[in-house]
Amino acid sequence: MDKNTITGLVLIAILLVGFSFLSRPSKEQLAAQQHYYDSIAQVQQREAELKAKAEAALANEKEMQATDSTALFFNALKGENKGITIQNNLAEIVVDTKGGRIASATLKEYMGQDKQTPVTLFDGEDASMNFLFYNKKEIIQSDDYYFTPVNQTDTCVTMRLAADSASYIDFTYTMHPDTYLVDFTIQAVNMEGKLASTKNSVDIEWSQRARQIEKGYTYENRLAELTYKIAGDDTDYLSASKDDKEDVAEKLDWIAFKNQFFSSVFLADANFENAKLASKMEPQGSGYIKDYSAQMSTAFDPTGKTPTQMYFYFGPNHYKTLTALDKGRDDKWELNRLVYLGWPLLRWVNKWFTINIFDWLSSWGLSMGMVLLFMTLIVKIVVFPATWKTYMSSAKMRVLKPKIDEINKKYPKQEDAMKKQQEIMGLYSQYGVSPMGGCLPMLIQFPILMALFLFVPSAIELRQQSFLWADDLSTYDAFITFPFHIPFLGSHLSLFCLLMTVTNILNTKYMMQQQDTGANPQMAAMKWMSYLMPVMFLFILNDYPSGLNYYYFLSTLISVATMIIMRKMTNEEALLAQLEANKKDPKKMKKTGFAARLEAMQKQQEELMRQRQQQQQRH
Repeated sequence: MDKNTITGLVLIAILLVGFSFLSRPSKEQLAAQQHYYDSIAQVQQREAELKAKAEAALANEKEMQATDSTALFFNALKGENKGITIQNNLAEIVVDTKGGRIASATLKEYMGQDKQTPVTLFDGEDASMNFLFYNKKEIIQSDDYYFTPVNQTDTCVTMRLAADSASYIDFTYTMHPDTYLVDFTIQAVNMEGKLASTKNSVDIEWSQRARQIEKGYTYENRLAELTYKIAGDDTDYLSASKDDKEDVAEKLDWIAFKNQFFSSVFLADANFENAKLASKMEPQGSGYIKDYSAQMSTAFDPTGKTPTQMYFYFGPNHYKTLTALDKGRDDKWELNRLVYLGWPLLRWVNKWFTINIFDWLSSWGLSMGMVLLFMTLIVKIVVFPATWKTYMSSAKMRVLKPKIDEINKKYPKQEDAMKKQQEIMGLYSQYGVSPMGGCLPMLIQFPILMALFLFVPSAIELRQQSFLWADDLSTYDAFITFPFHIPFLGSHLSLFCLLMTVTNILNTKYMMQQQDTGANPQMAAMKWMSYLMPVMFLFILNDYPSGLNYYYFLSTLISVATMIIMRKMTNEEALLAQLEANKKDPKKMKKTGFAARLEAMQKQQEELMRQRQQQQQRH
């Protein structure tokens, strides 16, 4: 190939590339072309969907035409879906004719986030319930059929699934005044030979998407959990922090789909068996908290001689309201377990002390902020003897510190640590001071303080109750709202949480001033950690209820004030003089059990050291 040929080919290539570049469509043209192709694809997809629907409708029509007209409830396959309302002074229930199920539950005395519309636990497609009956030919699923309402009043309705004029299955819903409980019975009438006589149970499929009812998604989600009670035993629950499911072999008294302050509970006199439970997380912003589902069975008499007695509870998680449902019952439901009050000891304190004091103060007509203030003061008064004993123990340790420092100087070497410790313990024993003397009183007051800490988030009485800048003590107070999300903090700052944090830092600083850490690196690290913890609380508790942060703030503030007053009232020189006098006069010195044990241990160690020295001398 000669030079001219190569040159020609290169020029042709340049022309082709240039032409391609110049003839390339613009961005607007490309977008128009893409829109054109997308439109064609949408039309084709729409045609395919319409064709599929038409085929499905035709198949369904053929199936309906081919259906055996002798099927048990053939005439109930078609009908009109209507909502039948029953109500009392507390709640309104809507029962659908399609499936004969409760389709909506509204609580009249509790308002939603707008504080104007009553709380609706579920409505429309939020919930479903299906009952499965059996005969030789088919599985009869209640949600496939249209029921007929009969015997309807304001508080009661019977939904009838009729095989003929004389044979039917009745679902009867009854509400009574002043209760959130709904009586629910299933009874077969003249169904002998039409239902399987060997199947003495009905299978149930129940599901509900729990709505986000409160402002704070994070905390409501933490307290929303599928809970169930094992017959003759305690309650249990699925995880609230992740998707969870469980097959329960034991019989169950009830199953609850629980929100923070409200629950939908299904109860059975004959218990539920073979329960398969599931709980799925719902994403924040969806308007829901959890997606609950339960499959179980309970006793059913196909002859109709014994009705199946069940109950629904659609109402608040209020401890005394739930406790009252057990009145007059031999087999206690213990629905009050839906209100979390802590571990057994803390639950006992809340049950007999905290709740009763809280209700007593609430009866005065005070704002909930003032009720929490007086509650905190009462708790501090109750634990004051233990607080005083703890303080005096630390005060005695403080006045003896110069003597401890002398012992530390006497034994500066690490190999003398044992001797130093023995001498320090001997000093405490001589003065009748126990280094652990403040621990027991602190442990005694801890359950009371923690019980109130756990009670406040579960107290529905705080819901939508305002105090100072907080418009709802049951959720966070967004005193400052950020236009962006801060990691670990969120998009708001709670002022009560900030006050609690600052108060804890001041309390830590005051406590550290009472303790001379010196140059000990371990004590310095502990001091640094003590300051870090309150800062961490700011991030941890920022989403917590403002009522809880308010209580924590009050409790810490009162503790600081109490400590300052006790310090002012204590003459440390007189306290040291008293300890010296007690040391000289053993009759006046009350030797603690801990000091006696220390003295015994010291003598034992001295005896061991003496024996070792004797053995070394022999060798």
